[in-house]
Amino acid sequence: MNDKNPIELCSEHHHHLADPVRVIPPQEIIAPLADLFKTFGDPTRIRILYALSVQELCVCDIADSLGMTQSAISHQLRVLKQMQLVKFRRDGKTVYYSLADSHVSTILAQGMEHVRE
Repeated sequence: MNDKNPIELCSEHHHHLADPVRVIPPQEIIAPLADLFKTFGDPTRIRILYALSVQELCVCDIADSLGMTQSAISHQLRVLKQMQLVKFRRDGKTVYYSLADSHVSTILAQGMEHVRE
């Protein structure tokens, strides 16, 4: 292998794994997974998720914390709800948002650990 071409090709066509196709999930799993990672690809949504990892918040508190408009926050929360990353509860006229489950915190923590290495 040389520095100009870091990809090393096999000299013969053979499989190193017993059945490489078995380790790759089917397309109906891969597509939603890719969509999940796309959702995490927006810095504003990451900031919202971090804010919600501390405590549940209403839209106005999230907007104040992030220095953004409530409209912009509402738009991002809609995306996060569609991807089942946040949940909400009503208390009178106020809607409070929180992380949907512990998986969201785990994804954030794993991502942060990866970028800090």
